[in-house]
Amino acid sequence: MGLVVRDWRTALPDWESRILERKSLIPPNLRLFDAEAEKALRIFKRLKVPDIEPHANGEYWTHGEACDEWVFDLVRVVFGSYDASIRRRMIQEYFLLVPKKNGKSSVAAAIMVTAAIMNRRPEAELLLIAPTKKIADIAFKQAHGIIKLDTELKKLFHPQVHQRTLTHRRTGAVIMIKAADKDVITGSKATFILVDETHEFAAKAKAADIFTEIRGSLASRPDGFMIQITTQSKDPPVGVFKDELQTARDVRDGKVVLPLLPILYELPYKIQDSEEWQDEKFWPMINPNYGRSVDPVFLTTQLIKAKRTGAAALALLASQHFNIEVGLRLRSDRWAGADFWEKTPEKVSSFEELLRRSEVVVVGIDGGGLDDLLGLAVLGRERKTGRWLLWCRAWAHKIVLVRRMEIANALLDFVKEGTLTIVEKPGEDVVAVADIVMTIEEAGKLAEGPAIAVDAAGIGSIVDELTSEERGFEKDRIVGIAQGWKLNGAIKDTERKVAGGELIHDGSKLMAWCIGNAKAEQRGNAVVINKQASGTGKIDPLMALFDAVSLMSMNPEAAGSAYEEEDVLV
Repeated sequence: MGLVVRDWRTALPDWESRILERKSLIPPNLRLFDAEAEKALRIFKRLKVPDIEPHANGEYWTHGEACDEWVFDLVRVVFGSYDASIRRRMIQEYFLLVPKKNGKSSVAAAIMVTAAIMNRRPEAELLLIAPTKKIADIAFKQAHGIIKLDTELKKLFHPQVHQRTLTHRRTGAVIMIKAADKDVITGSKATFILVDETHEFAAKAKAADIFTEIRGSLASRPDGFMIQITTQSKDPPVGVFKDELQTARDVRDGKVVLPLLPILYELPYKIQDSEEWQDEKFWPMINPNYGRSVDPVFLTTQLIKAKRTGAAALALLASQHFNIEVGLRLRSDRWAGADFWEKTPEKVSSFEELLRRSEVVVVGIDGGGLDDLLGLAVLGRERKTGRWLLWCRAWAHKIVLVRRMEIANALLDFVKEGTLTIVEKPGEDVVAVADIVMTIEEAGKLAEGPAIAVDAAGIGSIVDELTSEERGFEKDRIVGIAQGWKLNGAIKDTERKVAGGELIHDGSKLMAWCIGNAKAEQRGNAVVINKQASGTGKIDPLMALFDAVSLMSMNPEAAGSAYEEEDVLV
């Protein structure tokens, strides 16, 4: 018999066709260690399911009876990637994205019990981490229930209900189920790790630290694994969930090679971005337990209710039961420009590019409180075409990360992107904004006359900095823009420019987030977008854009500089 050549690459470039044809999402190139895979599968299939009504004869369903082939594929690859000859698991990480009601809790508990039985390491720790105590209690109840229903397993495991632990009497291995919001999470000794509902960790300020901690244990335990099982986020992905999901997608798409297997039940993006996902023919493709634990009638009923209730309810249903990633276009009270924002035909790659392409530039500034963002919008009118070019940035005092912990992870994402700067002292943000304004002025591109538009309620510090003796900016070129209904014209102008492809922006995640936060209200004949209506989500850079549009709509001319030729301006 020839030597088996094993290929552990986990990319699945044809994932879209596989989803649509309901094929396995396990890469076909994987050659598993069959003895390990089949032994684990026999154990897994034998485990009983505690939360399904028993058969007519009183016998409980086994996982072999209750689960579909996709679960067995997962079990095979998790345990079949272990090379016993070198005591190494060739694929150490797994990311399963699957909608609600597809048996995640049951599968997670059964995998951990299987791992405890298969484990060869003395006194190994098996860590199941849930984001909340409620989810942790459910997970423990499931795992404990599996053991209570099997006479042999009752002899093999010692449960400690108050500590949420299950100890293997022979090896000393311990299944520990912990809640991230209540328990102290340390993963330095864990061999087998399962993270339940990763998307729930996004709102936790120390989520990244938790993941770094638990991953660190695998460095000295090559036989271990880390599995994440999660649904989509109810809001646009941020923080650790955004990072983990993007890594999984990049591995799936072949952009990066890692010992990680992504199993992502999500529809092709062109279907997600339209209303096609509401067609019942797509539902079994991303609900692998469709017709089992996922009831088609339930989904149909919930869709009808959600459409009657409004876009917020529809977005929630879409994310939780169909793994549709929540974006800019899923809210009924969204700003009308959101429908077209991400469809811009090109991008403005840098501030320098905007200056080079623009014949005249205006600036909008908004926000700036200690627990707020200071938003900057630099808006240029392109030479020859007349299109509007937009470049945005924001600043925040470091205290925002403490006072607004619910958005801290999102803000840190924008810091990584380079669109948000965290300042140590009040005033540093104003200085940075003034520096940008003066750069535009020195290039001769800043509008003659009114050139800087600022929220009328927060104009003081900006005026003081720009009109200081050092800067020498004329005060009458700074205009206070009234908010509320008086911005209606600017809001409408912006909508039309975006929809018509006449506003080219920088494509930043920061602006996409702000637009996703913006809530539009109809007041008489006017559309109002204000901070109060948008709750904790920040919209300051978007409001700065509307301020800038108020000036650009007046068709300004550049003040000019000592040099007028294009090739020497920038």
